[in-house]
Amino acid sequence: MKLRAQNVIACFQDPKLGTAPRMTVAENLLLAERRGEKRRLRSRGLTIEKRAELVKIADQMGNGLAQRLDVATGQLSGGQRQALAFLMATEKRPELLLLDEHTAALDPKTSTQLMDLTDQQIRQQHLTAMMITHNLSDALAYGDRLLVMSNGKIAMDYTGERNKP
Repeated sequence: MKLRAQNVIACFQDPKLGTAPRMTVAENLLLAERRGEKRRLRSRGLTIEKRAELVKIADQMGNGLAQRLDVATGQLSGGQRQALAFLMATEKRPELLLLDEHTAALDPKTSTQLMDLTDQQIRQQHLTAMMITHNLSDALAYGDRLLVMSNGKIAMDYTGERNKP
């Protein structure tokens, strides 16, 4: 279990599955940072340096999450909570990142922001990611390889150059 916890991380459509609602944003980020370790979580008395590091992580989405570090995750908007779940999933570089409809419940603007952040993190960290989506536009715009399923079988396997600069 420890090996999987360190190497395969999932981000789901429902952000409640990837965050702890009674813990603050800062505590959730600290929890993600310690994934796979048996160290205790201590958010009390965060150093100025550590808090600045968490602000930088939370600010990547640009949706106000960085200003809500001390707010319980259960009080966040759906978009903020989904962004937090994604940031937690990529906090410690996984070998495989599974994205299961991780933008499906978001409004179009927030969905685009999260997809751009997803693309940025995958490229910067050189992650292997598998994204499940019903949004063909996202699949074509962000994917390097596209598998189309029909009746439980691969109906199409498309590998092509990205249409992005």
